[in-house]
Amino acid sequence: MRRILFTYIALLSVLHSFAQNTEIRYLSGTGNDNTVDWQFYCTEGRNSGKWTTIPVPSCWELQGFGKYNYGFNKDSAKGKEKGLYKYTFKVPSDWKNKVVNIVFEGSMTDTDVKINGKVAGAKHQGSFYVFKHDISKLLKYGKDNLLEVTVAKHSDNKSVNEAERKADFWIFGGIFRPVYLEMLPQQHIDNVAVNAKANGDIDANVFLSKNNKATEIRTQLFSLDGRQIGSATNDKIGVGDTIASIKTSFKNIKQWTPETPDLYNVVFTLVQNGNVLHTVSKRIGFRTVEVKERDGIYVNGVKVKMKGVNRHSFWPTSGRATSKGISIADVLLMKEMNMNAVRMSHYPPDGHFLDVCDSLGLFVMDELAGWHGHYDTPTGKKLLKEMFDNDENHPSIIFWANGNEGGHNLELDPYFRQWDIQHRPVIHPWQVFSGFDTQHYRDFDYGIGNYMHGHNIVMPTEFLHGMYDGGHGAGLYDYWEEMWRNPICAGGFLWVFADEGVVRTDKGGIIDTDKEHAPDGIVGPYHEKEGSFFTIKEVWSPIFFERKDITPAFDGSLKIENRYYFTNVNQCSLQWKLQKLGGVNDQANLSSKSGTIAAPDIKPSEKGSLKIDLPADWQNYDVLYVTAKDPFSREIFTWSFKITLPSKTADNIVKKDGSINVEIEKSDSLYIVNAATVQLTFSRNTGLLKEVKNDKGIIPFNNGPIVDEGATNFAGFTDTVEGDNIVIRSTFDRKQSYNTLEWTIYPSGWIKMKVNYFPAAYLTDVVGVNFSFPEYAMKSVKYMGDGPYRVWKNRMKGTQFGVWEKEYNNTATGEVPFVYPEFKGYYANMYWCKFFTSSQNFTVITENEDLFLRLFTPKVSKDPYQNFVPVFPGGDISFMQGISAIGTKTQKPLTTGVMAQKNIFYDYEKEKDRALAITLYFDFTGK
Repeated sequence: MRRILFTYIALLSVLHSFAQNTEIRYLSGTGNDNTVDWQFYCTEGRNSGKWTTIPVPSCWELQGFGKYNYGFNKDSAKGKEKGLYKYTFKVPSDWKNKVVNIVFEGSMTDTDVKINGKVAGAKHQGSFYVFKHDISKLLKYGKDNLLEVTVAKHSDNKSVNEAERKADFWIFGGIFRPVYLEMLPQQHIDNVAVNAKANGDIDANVFLSKNNKATEIRTQLFSLDGRQIGSATNDKIGVGDTIASIKTSFKNIKQWTPETPDLYNVVFTLVQNGNVLHTVSKRIGFRTVEVKERDGIYVNGVKVKMKGVNRHSFWPTSGRATSKGISIADVLLMKEMNMNAVRMSHYPPDGHFLDVCDSLGLFVMDELAGWHGHYDTPTGKKLLKEMFDNDENHPSIIFWANGNEGGHNLELDPYFRQWDIQHRPVIHPWQVFSGFDTQHYRDFDYGIGNYMHGHNIVMPTEFLHGMYDGGHGAGLYDYWEEMWRNPICAGGFLWVFADEGVVRTDKGGIIDTDKEHAPDGIVGPYHEKEGSFFTIKEVWSPIFFERKDITPAFDGSLKIENRYYFTNVNQCSLQWKLQKLGGVNDQANLSSKSGTIAAPDIKPSEKGSLKIDLPADWQNYDVLYVTAKDPFSREIFTWSFKITLPSKTADNIVKKDGSINVEIEKSDSLYIVNAATVQLTFSRNTGLLKEVKNDKGIIPFNNGPIVDEGATNFAGFTDTVEGDNIVIRSTFDRKQSYNTLEWTIYPSGWIKMKVNYFPAAYLTDVVGVNFSFPEYAMKSVKYMGDGPYRVWKNRMKGTQFGVWEKEYNNTATGEVPFVYPEFKGYYANMYWCKFFTSSQNFTVITENEDLFLRLFTPKVSKDPYQNFVPVFPGGDISFMQGISAIGTKTQKPLTTGVMAQKNIFYDYEKEKDRALAITLYFDFTGK
């Protein structure tokens, strides 16, 4: 009963306190999904020179006004483009004698504000910062008030343009974040800076209004569901004090980490002689950040590495105007990729994005704007203070960044330390500074030979710069394995999360990435997942599987490593599934078996194994899938382990016997072979397939096999009858015809091709054979192999082994229409493929392990840097034993790691038994 009474009294106290909360009334909407129309006049460009309406918040270019500008271009109309806004609003009569601020969360760029024709405050310069004006004396209480805002797209302050507008991103104009009124009591708490430590201690600076007459500050902690944690503390303050330092402590709290994002509300109540004057609640997480020189970053005493990405605040239809829904979607996608960190590039984000990072769990590097230029010191100091006042209490923020790539005003560095009660590290992205080496886009060889073997903590704030389909996942495995193993490396941040493709309302609604400047994302403008998305998901999985080939001796044990920092593997859940994949013409829903796996007790950073209790008939299945889910039941990744081999699959599918004898006809230059319903024409000189025909017509698959890279020097052909089969084979000659070709035609109409060949050189970009087929005739494919995304030599992770069906498309990654997965390109571990064409279908099966299927040549997007250089063989459809890597925007393939090196073949002697071999079976019967 006493407990109930105390709880009731505490609840009454809390309710009374919250009655004195700050009151918020929005004048605009809250995001791009919730807007309010204001009157609007644009001075230059489209739809200028007339009063109309515009939704607020928004960027006016996306609403049909002014001119689009990418940052490398000059500002529109030589800086004359401005937006004039008007809005009429009422203020409650009972707000009189209160403090009323008008708050702008973000407007681009110079912003002048008037209330009822009178200037509300100094012009605000700087786009991404929350600013406010006290308009208490300008308002008509209980009556209509006129708000007038002038926003200049180009700043009068040269340093603002240098920091924000001469940059590698879209430049917009407008009030792009919410606007609201903030009502406070005359005596109030201006702001609170909180340091909630991992041990439960709280240090706080409470900033008070200048007319303060309060006598104490009460501090109380609550869980998010409203439960009171511990007892309130009361700190005495003196009349006229404008800052109060609070120290208190709470027991048995849960620590905040990206893996366990536990949050609390801490409530500060301003009291005068027992009367509550004002109450402020701040959402916090208990965690401690420590940088140990020449060692690393420690959170709550645990050394951590950043699996991070850079992120713009952006949406295609609204530019920089976003919403909490977009923030949630962005963070969930990052978490899905097993990321634990995000860098705000290159300006502070919306407050709701930081809220979501707090609640879902991401480390954040928050950044003062400055791309390659920086703010002058007076402007930068003011904007830095605004950034601190609004962002500093987020537990997700563990770094501050003072600008980017030379956009660092060194005179501002001391203020980070002075104003941050948590003393978080300050980073100069792209520089060696304060014990961190954050250089961007270091080559893999340089990184391993020097970059990772100095004395500074290595943490590139940008690496593996994506562009179209290059970068991101391409090269990541090599980089990350070195980063993971190297004790002085603290991880890094990929560039960049999403393609910055904007809807051009001046060009019929097309998506524009400003050519090659902005298609740099892991996901498309509308969050379309590219192939690298899944590569990153596997490479950054916190559960790491040691490579394992499944053989008949497999006992169900798999070795794993726990790459979490705060989570035991036994907190996760694991499932297994055995799946039969069947043959070419089998339907889906083939037999499978599944079960759970006991999650082993493996502590963070330790290794162990898991044991799968498989059924006795497990070898009758084609593939074993293992799925891991985190403690929140989100999939970490699903790995596939092949059970069957291509040779066994081929034996089960290929039909050799038939009721009609194979017949061969020879002319001066051709072999014409008839088997069942199939007629094949080969060159007697080269052995190449010239024509395929069956009783339904011609299948335009021909002109192969062409060896690439190598000599197609098959010669000296003979034909023999071997059993029921016709065999056409070339003669080996070490000097002239060292590559050999053998065709076997079966009575069933199936054909076997065996090529023994030597690559042209010690190092080659591609290795294999190809054929011709008209791309216009291809409709779709169904294949057994890794999918559904294509691969590069340096981006092999992220796929699953299975049977995949893919419709033809001509998508170029990062370009309209952003349809994924792409169709054209390389696919790994092909067992068989059925081609569906506009005329007839045909099937190809292999006996080879590790064979790549090549489907045509993808469009190579414009690359002025000449770094992509992916290599494709000739012809149209290929079967490869070696494929090429792809580069990034800033690096050629060879500099992205070991996996990107060319294919190596050591034998120069052309000994017949040392050749590479490819065996294929073809079914041209049209079934």
